[in-house]
Amino acid sequence: MKIALTGAHGFIGSLLRQRFPRHIIIDRNDSIDAISRKIEAIDCLINLAGAPILNRWSNAYKEVIWASRIETTKRVVLALKTTPIRLFISASAVGIYRDGITCDEDCVEFSRDFLGTLVQAWEREARKAPCPSAIFRFGIVLSRESGALKQMLGPFRLGMGGPIGDGSMMMSWIHRDDLVNAFSFVMEQDLRGTFNIVSPNPVTNSKFTKALASALKRPAFIPIPRFVLKVIYGEAASVLTASKIAYPKRLLEAGFRFSHPYIEEALIDLLQ
Repeated sequence: MKIALTGAHGFIGSLLRQRFPRHIIIDRNDSIDAISRKIEAIDCLINLAGAPILNRWSNAYKEVIWASRIETTKRVVLALKTTPIRLFISASAVGIYRDGITCDEDCVEFSRDFLGTLVQAWEREARKAPCPSAIFRFGIVLSRESGALKQMLGPFRLGMGGPIGDGSMMMSWIHRDDLVNAFSFVMEQDLRGTFNIVSPNPVTNSKFTKALASALKRPAFIPIPRFVLKVIYGEAASVLTASKIAYPKRLLEAGFRFSHPYIEEALIDLLQ
């Protein structure tokens, strides 16, 4: 399987480059013609482009977040109109859903905050692709090398970790191996449509905290007040305090088997 990647040097892009050594990188500054030439002999184009979300959202940075996703996706879709391929997979996020409600891929209860609006616009552009396509709505991807888990490890290893607020917020997560396997599965099975890329077992932040502390053999009893995150990240703190309950209905119906469906085992696998 030969793939092309936007966002190839990001966290998920790095995982996919390891899994698929036959890959082509589409740079952020590539023109539509350049993209068309690069994808002439590939099987799948995977669109992961986007500036980091977890940063203070000034008005200027919001524009960067928006343009890095929407404008890149527009150029990719225009390239696909002249160079058809077998499959187009475009990234999205479970941040599209409203907080506190259980959502599989049929759910249309979408968030109206900045992130929810962004993701809806991102998906609209991706759906304009003229070839077979899939939308991957990512939850929290767990890996010790990067992402949210890596940022948590320092405080937790020092015994200074704890839940966010009262720990009741829900977390939809996935082990990095299951994420990469989901890409392979969808490509090999020629699947189409929208997929929640999450474990079938979302957990409360409190349960996640206990599982992480147990995997590290450290205590975790110092809660992080929500206002502290607000001071550090501003509006972007909503990414850390959101309560998303997403289920991977379509992956399961297609026969995908998760290697790490439970948070306790997943964290042990990643950290020990």
